[in-house]
Amino acid sequence: MSQGENFYSKVYEIVRKIPRGKVATYQQVAMMVSTPRAAQAVGWALRALHEMRDVPWQRVINSRGMISIENLRAPKSLQVKLLREEGIKVEQREGNYFVDLGKYQWEPKRK
Repeated sequence: MSQGENFYSKVYEIVRKIPRGKVATYQQVAMMVSTPRAAQAVGWALRALHEMRDVPWQRVINSRGMISIENLRAPKSLQVKLLREEGIKVEQREGNYFVDLGKYQWEPKRK
């Protein structure tokens, strides 16, 4: 397994832990993978997903609470739909979609 594949695997492992009805930020996932400056790489890992339905990619958004996906296979409208189906309120403003991080951000328990 290459270093990139190992990073992606770690990202998927973390994202699988985000509970239904909660979101995490790209930066938050990067920090949990012990690579705090790799928020963009977290996005690349999620974009690389094909049919891995066990990775709830829709639960990862940017640090402003905005859905910032740019992927033709998974448009913003799909992410909005999936989040709303989980009970997450997604608001549209400024031509973008936002989630209230204060209410919906996942706070994993520390070990």
